[in-house]
Amino acid sequence: MRTAAEDSKAAGVTFARRAEERTFTVDGMLQRCWDFAPVPEGSGAANPDGDDAAGRDAAPPIFMVHGFRGDHHGLLRIVEALPGHRVLVPDLPGFGRGEPLPGPHDVGAYAGFVAAALEGGVPGLGSDTVLLGHSFGSIIASKVAAERPELISELALVNPICEPALEGPKGITSKAAELYYLSAARLPERLGMALLQHPAIVRGMSIFMAKTRDPALRRWIHGQHRAYFSAFANRDVVLDAFRASISSTVRDTAAQLDMPVLLIAAERDDLGSVAGQRKLAALIPDAELHILPGVGHLVHYEAPAEAAALITDFLQRRHP
Repeated sequence: MRTAAEDSKAAGVTFARRAEERTFTVDGMLQRCWDFAPVPEGSGAANPDGDDAAGRDAAPPIFMVHGFRGDHHGLLRIVEALPGHRVLVPDLPGFGRGEPLPGPHDVGAYAGFVAAALEGGVPGLGSDTVLLGHSFGSIIASKVAAERPELISELALVNPICEPALEGPKGITSKAAELYYLSAARLPERLGMALLQHPAIVRGMSIFMAKTRDPALRRWIHGQHRAYFSAFANRDVVLDAFRASISSTVRDTAAQLDMPVLLIAAERDDLGSVAGQRKLAALIPDAELHILPGVGHLVHYEAPAEAAALITDFLQRRHP
């Protein structure tokens, strides 16, 4: 059986950047954020080709929000591809090593967590901070941007949730997922948790989302989901977050986003059609939409360099 290290090597995945783990409290619960300093010019630590970005001292910090059932590990490939920026990636409360909040884990609670981090939970952040959200994180990030625009300068959304999960041609898949989570909620606690964390279910989700034809990268993606997709504190957390993920979209706050917004969508995303992404972009006053061909909902795994290049170009035009 192949090891995780062997899968990473075969897939060409390496993580050179090191982070300082920062802790802060929200509603009395301990939360964690990984703080990656910019890579010094010429070090090549995160850019083996030696093509270091100019003007790194002026590059704004980027605060990233991961998606449903993930944790900070899922965004590390994009972190590696943005060496010129200070990048901060927390675990959402109740996922990874984030402690669960005392109340419901809905979009409002998660938006409050992000705002608390930006307001002082993580030191050294100001109004030049760029907020990035992937998947469910796009819903959270857009709510923060709409309600607390003074905390950030730009918004970047990767695989944004552009249409309700139970609508459209992919609705049957979402309804099957809803049945799965409802079944887990109705079972006794131990059996419900076993169903939520069952390796066969996690592997099925991974197979459904992965679009790459590279067998080594597919194995690595499946390993990432196996390692981190079941790292949640308890059944209530994951059920709350699931309900939030299927009942909200970025469209809910799109018209209120008065900062520049970058949308990085994917041609084969099962959770957001190209037509839906274009409709979302039309609702945002200052939006720039890019569709990555041949990629699905795992842009952060399958096309991190392409996403990072779009982010870099977008920000360099606004922070010359």
